[in-house]
Amino acid sequence: MISVIGALLPVFLIILLGVLLRRLPVFEEAAWRGFENLCYFVLFPVLLVKTLATAKLGASQVLGFSGALLFAIGAMSLLLLLFHPLLQRFGVGSAAFSSLFQGATRWHGFIALSIVGLLYGDAGVSWMAITMAVIIPPLNIINVAVLAHFGTTDSNLKDVSGKLLRNPFILACAMGAFLNLAGISLPEPLYDVLDILGGGALGLGLLTVGAGLNIHLVLQNRILVGFGSMMRLLVMPGLMFLGCWLFGIEGVARTVAVIAGAVPTAASSFILARQMGGDAPLMANLITMQVLLAVFTLPMMMWLAE
Repeated sequence: MISVIGALLPVFLIILLGVLLRRLPVFEEAAWRGFENLCYFVLFPVLLVKTLATAKLGASQVLGFSGALLFAIGAMSLLLLLFHPLLQRFGVGSAAFSSLFQGATRWHGFIALSIVGLLYGDAGVSWMAITMAVIIPPLNIINVAVLAHFGTTDSNLKDVSGKLLRNPFILACAMGAFLNLAGISLPEPLYDVLDILGGGALGLGLLTVGAGLNIHLVLQNRILVGFGSMMRLLVMPGLMFLGCWLFGIEGVARTVAVIAGAVPTAASSFILARQMGGDAPLMANLITMQVLLAVFTLPMMMWLAE
């Protein structure tokens, strides 16, 4: 456990540095949005293309790994939908439920990629790239469907589906997988360029996570936030571990799956909640609280996975 905490300490220190920098008159708000866009549209996709294009993974391993991931997100989605009538009895409205659903099922790719990149290198990033390719499409479709049903505004599913197809992470995974399966080697100068750019994603991505936190919100909606955080940070990694056990996945692949389940919910959940009639303030609270609690829960989940 001590070694896991020591390995994760740099991750959380960089996030803390982002919190401090956001509160100093160093960068304007527009600069932070630019940093986030740079990570989302350029640096992380480049990292995914580079690592997935050169990964050496067996087809049977990938198939079993994919099954474990889909089992976990399917089980969590079903569990939350079964909880809905009970939550209604306690006064949880439909909009709040949609935010709880996002908070428990969606995941923060910046944090997950940064952790596996720093701890496990290209091998970890390769498995994380497969994780993204497998679960980002169904998670987005499931959450859009839940928001369309439980949200308070009319939603255009066609527009959201179009955004999903243009998701830079999905496109990068598809490109990297194509290069890998086609046996196309990257020219060495191009590989070096991708390697340098991809390396910059890890630190900058974590800084933007810290900059986006709203610490003053953590005491609002404490019961719902606590429930949503427990489902995301404890139950979801447990389901990932169960899925890996069922499909015979071990080693780094299992640890990567558990990390994908144990990281906080996606920062973009707030935007989706606001656009599609979810409870946006509750979503903001969930994001912040989960990042803070993950300092304690993530090392424990990784230790259990290993």
